[in-house]
Amino acid sequence: MVNVGILGYGTVGSGVVEVIATNQESINKKAGKEVHIKYVLDIKDFPGDPIQEKIVHDVNIILDDPEINVVVEVMGGVEPAYTFVKKALLSGKSVVTSNKALVAKHGAELLEIARDNKLNFLFEASVGGGIPIIRPMNQSLTADEIKEISGILNGTTNYILTKMDKEGLVFDEVLKDAQEKGYAERNPEADIEGYDACRKIAILSSLAFGFQVDFEDIHTEGITEISAMDFRYAEKLNRSIKLLGLSRKTEQNKIYAIVAPFMISPEHALYPVSGVINGIHLVGNMVGDVTFIGAGAGKLPTASAVVTDIIDCAKHLGTSIMTFWSREKLELSDYTAAEYKFYIRIQGDKNKRLPEFEAALGNLQVVELDGVTDEFAVVTDVMVEGRLDEALDKADGVLGKIRML
Repeated sequence: MVNVGILGYGTVGSGVVEVIATNQESINKKAGKEVHIKYVLDIKDFPGDPIQEKIVHDVNIILDDPEINVVVEVMGGVEPAYTFVKKALLSGKSVVTSNKALVAKHGAELLEIARDNKLNFLFEASVGGGIPIIRPMNQSLTADEIKEISGILNGTTNYILTKMDKEGLVFDEVLKDAQEKGYAERNPEADIEGYDACRKIAILSSLAFGFQVDFEDIHTEGITEISAMDFRYAEKLNRSIKLLGLSRKTEQNKIYAIVAPFMISPEHALYPVSGVINGIHLVGNMVGDVTFIGAGAGKLPTASAVVTDIIDCAKHLGTSIMTFWSREKLELSDYTAAEYKFYIRIQGDKNKRLPEFEAALGNLQVVELDGVTDEFAVVTDVMVEGRLDEALDKADGVLGKIRML
């Protein structure tokens, strides 16, 4: 028997209990032994819920119990989760978590502790929710060197951008709709400002390149400045706007990472990913392009990924299976040295304004909208972002820019 202690009985924690109860027989077969939930930690009681008989309010009951093999951390936040998880590993218990903030901040250290103690620290659900991505990177793609990762890593922002794209709605209107439907929090800052996606691309980049990528070092932009007009221009260009987490290793071994809105073409693997669905696209030097699409959040999809990690822990008691991720920090290259094509929206009469932008930026594709005479847009050739910014700093009436893939 494998005894499990769950830290937190919120959305994901209750989902883990439900998944194990519903699929107990098949889970036991796959684990090779019975998976048994012994304790659930929460500050509250749940009268009338069968889980009440397993509820404890003191984490040390779980951490000090020698019968507990696996601790599941689904509390969220860095503290006290970090303190609890570290103590669990030092107490000889493997840990499974869905906590992206914890993994992004302390993942390398916790993996090292797990390896030193022949335990596992698994976090499949921390990046893609129900989408398997950590395990494929750790097991199926280890023969490859990952050259690029691009991901729609936040369902809230993807839902908002999809509604703006398909229905011509403005940002504030769609955000309110997303909150009413439960897709966005009352305080949506972590989603709409890109912070959630930033932590996820930091984790994926650390795994891909083998060194610690600090999320604080990743240039991050949200979606609050994207307008309905931007989508009209995108439609004219046969493109869609997505908030992407992107990391890329160049032939010169420079590594760039960024979270920002991108205009992507129909040829891009993530172009059709819409609504609350997430997608992650990897480019390996041997396998080429691989794409994972599915539910990036939600109670049962996320809980399913957590339970899969529990099964892996049960199958590998006494053996550490997780990939190499050094605590040594990876220094990212300055994001302004990366090269893209750019969409630039410009205020004013095209005939008067275009020559100054052509003089500064070279060859430009002009985009005009029917019935709009007081602004226009241009698309640059591939160029270094820093050079573009220098030129735009000297120009008046620039309404916005979006990178293009």
